[in-house]
Amino acid sequence: MKNNNANFAYALTRFFRFYLPGERGLSSNTIASYRDTFKQLLRYCDETEGIKPERFEISNFSRSLVTGFLSHLEQEGKSISTRNQRLAAIKSFFGFVKFEFPDYLQTAQEILGIRLKKKPVPVVNYLTVEGMALLLKQPDSTLRSGYRDMLLLALLYDSGARVSELTKIKIGDIRLQSPATILLHGKQDKDRIVPLSQKTAEIISHYLIVENLTTPEAQSRFLFTNRQHTQLSRTGVTYVLQKYAYQARVSNYAEIPEKITPHCLRHSKAMHLLQAGVALVYIRDFLGHSQISTTEIYAKADNLSKRKALEVAYQPVVPDISKEPSWNDDASLMKFLEELCKA
Repeated sequence: MKNNNANFAYALTRFFRFYLPGERGLSSNTIASYRDTFKQLLRYCDETEGIKPERFEISNFSRSLVTGFLSHLEQEGKSISTRNQRLAAIKSFFGFVKFEFPDYLQTAQEILGIRLKKKPVPVVNYLTVEGMALLLKQPDSTLRSGYRDMLLLALLYDSGARVSELTKIKIGDIRLQSPATILLHGKQDKDRIVPLSQKTAEIISHYLIVENLTTPEAQSRFLFTNRQHTQLSRTGVTYVLQKYAYQARVSNYAEIPEKITPHCLRHSKAMHLLQAGVALVYIRDFLGHSQISTTEIYAKADNLSKRKALEVAYQPVVPDISKEPSWNDDASLMKFLEELCKA
């Protein structure tokens, strides 16, 4: 039986303990993001409204309170994406409240009616094929650490993995027999198998032999670990990438963007597949996108293919101006132009 008079602490506890992991089946990362939203919201209410977290009730919610919180986030310098993520978490809570606690139905409807803020279309930051090759040349593969870093960068690019997927790879997820593949553990526990190039498979094979990771006992170990031999973090992957990106930028500034993240290598792989003529639907499946519309950003950003297509389209239409007479040879026309603006 539904409890119509539940307080905020009770409702929020049920939301996090039962609704999100049970009914919604959300991942631990998403739940952690929702948790951060309510920590920030309660801190905001304490500082601006004078309502202590332990005294906060659902009845304290209003449309103006939530929009004020969202404006506060933007004033702190948070992006529109972050603002929208916080709103999505709050709306998810009130989607739960309106059914579980009908006494707050009107408040829930007011807050559910707040719209996400439109954000500019992001610029796809990616490396050219030459830039990617330059980056992969930077680690010193004669050193044990350098070989590991080269493998990390090569696999991040070749698999198109998200950084969270890369750090979760275990030895047992890798198949080196032809055709070589790797199992990636994606968002919301959505796994996918992606192909690996022969070169990347060879690099992995050598690494496993050198690191003594070919035994059956090693199957459950993470492929990439830190100095404490525990799972490598996102921060660790970013550090490795930016270290070698700096070196590559010194070598050829034009090929390496100033701002580079692990996701940039995922973008690079998608763009190179598209430029090679691979259909968007296959790129969608390769990247693990749930909607083709997400993958379409690469088609919109692919200026190289657009330029080639336009050049082909213009060829039979645009005249060869090299065969046209020079206007300098037309004395009457030049005279006309010289006299045009004279008083």
